[in-house]
Amino acid sequence: MVSNFVSTISDCSSVQALLYGALLVGVYKLTTFTLSLTSLLLDAFVLPAQTFHKYGAKKGNWAVITGASDGLGKEYALQLASKGFNIVLVSRTLSKLELIATDIESKYKVQTKVVAFDASTDEAANYIVLGDAIAGLPVSVLINNVGQSHSIPVPFLETEDKELRDIITINNIATLKITQTVTPVIAATVAKNKKIRGLVLTMGSFGGLFPTAYLATYSGSKAFLQAWSNALAGELKSQSIDVEFVLSYLVTSAMSKVRRTSLAIPNPKAFVRSALASVGRRVGAQERYATSTPYWTHALMHFAVENTVGIYSKVTNSVNLSMHKSIRIRALKKAARAKKE
Repeated sequence: MVSNFVSTISDCSSVQALLYGALLVGVYKLTTFTLSLTSLLLDAFVLPAQTFHKYGAKKGNWAVITGASDGLGKEYALQLASKGFNIVLVSRTLSKLELIATDIESKYKVQTKVVAFDASTDEAANYIVLGDAIAGLPVSVLINNVGQSHSIPVPFLETEDKELRDIITINNIATLKITQTVTPVIAATVAKNKKIRGLVLTMGSFGGLFPTAYLATYSGSKAFLQAWSNALAGELKSQSIDVEFVLSYLVTSAMSKVRRTSLAIPNPKAFVRSALASVGRRVGAQERYATSTPYWTHALMHFAVENTVGIYSKVTNSVNLSMHKSIRIRALKKAARAKKE
């Protein structure tokens, strides 16, 4: 039937060869698209949630969570504690950590440790204190959640030096050095207990997935983490340590400054539930290794852009630029009104 169709279009053998080639490419593209979409739907809506038994849940193992005093970090701590992990809470404000630790121990009957850690300073003493706190513990999970964005969208050339340095120091240098501190302990834990695996999970962002004008420094810092995390996944696989980069669009939090939930903007509890349920699955990040876009609306957004205009396209860049220009204008007007009041 196909040969009859091609022959009706042209008798020229070279033209027919081109038509056959185009048909094969079309079939290939349609097949890969269908398989990717099917995988997304299975990951997001059908397959059962991960139990975390393979990472040592309810076996006396520990999870280390950075940025644990608020938002996503606090929620990771609560939900991992509910799965039976002892928790090491790492963040800047000791008083907040102590309150969360008390709450976790009371609700979930697990052990906790707190480590006051100001990631913006990149002090060698920070990493020594963290290393001492976890020395000898059977740590099997690290959640790299600490992060910072711009206070409001800002042109790169107008970005204040302190903000620029804080973003790179917190998002990149601290995350890498914390991982260098904690991962050897995970490797030792896994080596002693061959029945479990280790997990290093790092939080990413759509701000890094899409090159984002007016958030250029933050966008670059998160894109760096994507490449670093993927490379680390390859390195640690042979040591039975899974490495995963988790992408999210907006979530209600102090950093995003969004307070109301919507279809596309979940609260931390809903987002973390989806992230932990889909560890090891790509969901919306079908084109990326060791990466997940776990929340279902974020997954569909990621998949749709990747398979239409493209993540790195001029269209995507222009839309992001327009959106963040608008956000900046509104933020500046709000700040001006606050000054008058």
